[in-house]
Amino acid sequence: MKVDIHTHLLPPEMPRFAERFGYGGFITLDHHAPCRARMMRDDGKFFREIESNCWDPKQRVTECDAHGVQVQVLSTVPVLFSYWAKPQDGLEVARFLNDHLAGAVASAPKRFVGLGTVPLQSTDLAVKELERCVRTLGFAGVQIGSHVNDLNLSDPALFPFFQAASDLGAAVFVHPWDMMGEAKMAKYWLPWLVGMPAEVSLAICSLIFGGVMERLPKLRLAFAHGGGAFPGTLGRIQHGFEVRPDLVAVDNKVAPRDYLGRFWVDSLVHDAQTLRAIVKLFGADKVALGSDYPFPLGEERPGTLIESLTDLAPSVREQLLYRNALEWLGRSPEDFAP
Repeated sequence: MKVDIHTHLLPPEMPRFAERFGYGGFITLDHHAPCRARMMRDDGKFFREIESNCWDPKQRVTECDAHGVQVQVLSTVPVLFSYWAKPQDGLEVARFLNDHLAGAVASAPKRFVGLGTVPLQSTDLAVKELERCVRTLGFAGVQIGSHVNDLNLSDPALFPFFQAASDLGAAVFVHPWDMMGEAKMAKYWLPWLVGMPAEVSLAICSLIFGGVMERLPKLRLAFAHGGGAFPGTLGRIQHGFEVRPDLVAVDNKVAPRDYLGRFWVDSLVHDAQTLRAIVKLFGADKVALGSDYPFPLGEERPGTLIESLTDLAPSVREQLLYRNALEWLGRSPEDFAP
């Protein structure tokens, strides 16, 4: 069995939100060729080329069958978070995306699990939509960004959302977006190569140092891209905590290393030695298959890297391929039995 916790889906058509709300910044789709579309910002600026597997559940199932993936966890494309929008408008965007995602899950409930999106620019509205996602739409949880506008995830304004997610038993997948320093990284695809890993580390450090993980020990967090830059810089992070607690340990006195094993990361690291390292660092029960399907920085055949590690015990590979994902999601293999 394979359960892929990191895949993205969007609707086949996007409303003209700029016309509806009276201001721009939203994504539209230009279906310029069969089974292809351009994601465009509503100022006409090109964002990304996508294929029908980004919106067509039947195509996804076909490709999952070819790749040996039994279950995909579906979440929106992070550029659609729209945290910068006015709160009520952000809620309308989130509800539209979540209703579409619920329909995709319903089309193949043994193959798909949903993670909704919420308007985190308003904690109250985010909590209400989180509750709808879990209680009404039947999602396992939500996907959120690595920060919310000018707020890091440690900001007290966001804590009620994490409290609600913990109380609901909702899985929370943290994905990088709106990368720091993007203006200085115009060439070489650096926002995706450098900015994304830094954003994931920012999110993990914020949730540790801000005391969110300490106050909410039952909160089920998973982070994209193998934890980003966090594993490779943990020594520096821990050392900073020890030598400058006056700067680092101001909101939480518990050392960063003490949180290893308290959260999940996906397996999307593209390198066998790195995957071995994060399994050793985070624990064999805290790394779950993630592919970033259907985008080019993802793993083309999900699970290939995990399966290549023949030095790992078969039981450990089984954990990485599906058991850890199901534990994080609060699901069991029986939920997806034919």
